[in-house]
Amino acid sequence: MSEDFNILKVNIYGNDYPIKGNTDVEYIRRVAKYVDSKMREINKNASSDSALKIAILAALNITDELFREQSIHKGAESKETSERIKRITDLLDEKLKFYYSEEHE
Repeated sequence: MSEDFNILKVNIYGNDYPIKGNTDVEYIRRVAKYVDSKMREINKNASSDSALKIAILAALNITDELFREQSIHKGAESKETSERIKRITDLLDEKLKFYYSEEHE
C-alpha cells in the first residue's frame, strides 16, 4: 500500500522549503502564502530582523487565531447542545406528566 505524496517548493519569508504531503497542492500553497504574509506583517511592526523571532511571533499570532476560532465554534456547539438538551428535557417532562396523570386516574 503506497501513499501518493506531493512535493512542492514554497517560498516563505525569502526561504525555499520543500513541502511533502498527501494533500492538495493548492492547499499547501495557500497555507505557505498565509504563513509568509503573517511573517511579513509582523516584520513591519517588529523591531527585530531575526527570522526566527519573526517566525515565533507569527506562530503565536496564528495559534491565537486558531484558538479564538475554536472557542467560537465550541461556544456555538455548546449553545446548540444546551438547546437540544432543553427540548429533550421538556419533552420528557411532558410525557412523564401525561404518564402519571393517566396512571393515577
